[in-house]
Amino acid sequence: MKNNAARQHEIGHYLTEIRENAGIKQADLARKITWSQAVLSRVEAGERDLSSDELEAVLKAIGTKDALSLSDRLNRTWEILPAPPLNHPDQDILWAAEEVAKELAALRSRPDIKHAFERRLTEYLSEFQNNASLLLKRTHQIAFVGSIGIGKSTAICRLTGLEIASQDGGPSPVLEAGAGGITICEVQLQQGPDYGIRIEPRSDEEIRADIADFAEHIRKGDLDNSSETDGDSQGISKEIERALRNMTGLGVRREKDSDGKTIRRDEARELSQTLNSTRELIVEMLAKMEIHRRDRRDIWYPASADKPPLVWLKETFEQINNGRHPDFTLPKRIDVIVPHELVKGSDLTIHIIDTKGIDRTAARADLEGHFDDSHTLSVLCSGFNNAPAAEARLLLERAKEAGVRGLELNASLLVLPRTNEALAVKDETGIRVETVEEGYELKGEQVEMALEPIGHKFSIGFFNAYEDDPDKLREFLIGRLTQVRHSFRKKMEEITDNAKKLLNNHEQEQTQEVIRQAAKNLQSWIAQNANVPTLNAHIQDSLMNAMSNVYASTLRATIRRDGEWQNLSYSHHLGYGARLMAAASLSRLVENFTSLCKTLTGNSEYADAQDLINQADRVLQTSFDELLRKLQLMGQTSFREALKLDAAFWSGCDNEWGKGPGYKNRVTNRNEIWFKDTARQELESEVRALIKREWSQTLTRVKSLFDTE
Repeated sequence: MKNNAARQHEIGHYLTEIRENAGIKQADLARKITWSQAVLSRVEAGERDLSSDELEAVLKAIGTKDALSLSDRLNRTWEILPAPPLNHPDQDILWAAEEVAKELAALRSRPDIKHAFERRLTEYLSEFQNNASLLLKRTHQIAFVGSIGIGKSTAICRLTGLEIASQDGGPSPVLEAGAGGITICEVQLQQGPDYGIRIEPRSDEEIRADIADFAEHIRKGDLDNSSETDGDSQGISKEIERALRNMTGLGVRREKDSDGKTIRRDEARELSQTLNSTRELIVEMLAKMEIHRRDRRDIWYPASADKPPLVWLKETFEQINNGRHPDFTLPKRIDVIVPHELVKGSDLTIHIIDTKGIDRTAARADLEGHFDDSHTLSVLCSGFNNAPAAEARLLLERAKEAGVRGLELNASLLVLPRTNEALAVKDETGIRVETVEEGYELKGEQVEMALEPIGHKFSIGFFNAYEDDPDKLREFLIGRLTQVRHSFRKKMEEITDNAKKLLNNHEQEQTQEVIRQAAKNLQSWIAQNANVPTLNAHIQDSLMNAMSNVYASTLRATIRRDGEWQNLSYSHHLGYGARLMAAASLSRLVENFTSLCKTLTGNSEYADAQDLINQADRVLQTSFDELLRKLQLMGQTSFREALKLDAAFWSGCDNEWGKGPGYKNRVTNRNEIWFKDTARQELESEVRALIKREWSQTLTRVKSLFDTE
């Protein structure tokens, strides 16, 4: 419950909102109700309480639907669901659910209620609470995902208006953009009180590992290991290297000799040549960085600044992103804060995430984690000619294989064409299109066909950041979020309607007989599908596949960090592998159960049992989602201790570096041997046992809805 002061503030804020929405000025409303404007101002500021008569007079004077409904909202007593804010647009849907939930709770408390029916009531109350949490939260994220250099940052800045005039007069994005390899980490854009930047810093341990990679690269040079590193001889990214060079002052200088030729001087290599070991170089670099002085975590636009806010924001971001700001360490994440809406035209709070560009490895924990979040829209970006990009297809395929539901809602494709690419498209007869829109349409059809094997129909948008109106992208994204919100409302209304039928029919014997007949069909299915199908797969399969696809230097960097690095994480792939084993074994069974439920609800003979059938389907799907998340968590954690403690394993993998070509094969072989060890086989057996146990508990949970007593 809110205290009186908080309640006053909320009422005052809402009165201000509905007055402004009605187009009434504060002074005009004050005159209309014969108050002074100062009194009304205090009321709207939440500094003065209102009597019921005073509130009624204010609401009647405003006269809008929202104003006239406020009294009803204030009189609502919330017992089961959390009370939503007064201005929450789904307040009435939530209240309808609250009223039904109260009846369910009252019925459950009766001493004559049978245990089986009590379980149904409990499941309904749990559904109400879970779905209310989806509706109540009105903060959504839009995560832009794509390869380095694809144009994500430029599109984001165009969308949000974070642009300044460049020297040639055109728009220049506030977020640093270029040909790829520019942004050092994930960047989140948020609305806040002012212009500012916050960082989540990399740990000292992570920074030391980065410096160790860079120092070893400098010490050994490119020639020693070029054949074993696939042309990418350095574990850290070039963004990290650039920042480390700037933070240590060990840059690359280009000077003219006496003949006018450019000479490249690598100051890090020159320093290395004066030292006896890699360890000494690491110590020197750490000393030059002075990490202990780089303890600042945020910075805000100063009132005394002699430049516009966006210019200051752009310059400050580039300093932090490139390691040139003396007060900031290497960031793990950068938050860019602006005092205005990021996506205009929506009543939601929207954060924008500019993910770190994909460089060969798309199966990353920071990218795939977005698919499981109902409040995050993953926007998979690709170029025009290669749309849909291989990285986008891979991420969607992996999400589907792992049993992620709601992909059609929570994932979209965004094609980022460059000038004249759309006009180069030819139709089936070989004739070029006449308009950009026609080119987009034909390319969209090609993208849809390419994604058909995934089995979902995804929304596809097009946006040329240099030519298209940003409103086009804004409408596309708001449309996707609107669909997500609609799905939340539809689900809550479905649960509410089903619960009403339960309340109306639970004592009617004729209805109970129909329910018993439907329950027999569902019980029969459960009995026939109690066993988990045998699967010829292993928890490490995803990890082994990832190892074969990354650069040798990426694998090397992961080994140096005991298996945990952004571009290749053992725990992420083992978690995905465990989840994939469960999804591959059970997804078809879950789909079959849903099909059975649809068949039964389509049969008029079972009309009175629809609430039970629909509830059983929802409970099975919810339980299956929980099963998958639990398996993913077990996969992430079950091998962690064994890997952490096995210093000999990591040392052996580390020693494979420097032995010439075939580094990846040698390390992969060591990993295969490690996972085939008896101790690891026992861990995998525990994972398989958990799948069987969780599936049994899932079926028991569903079966308990219609057990007879």
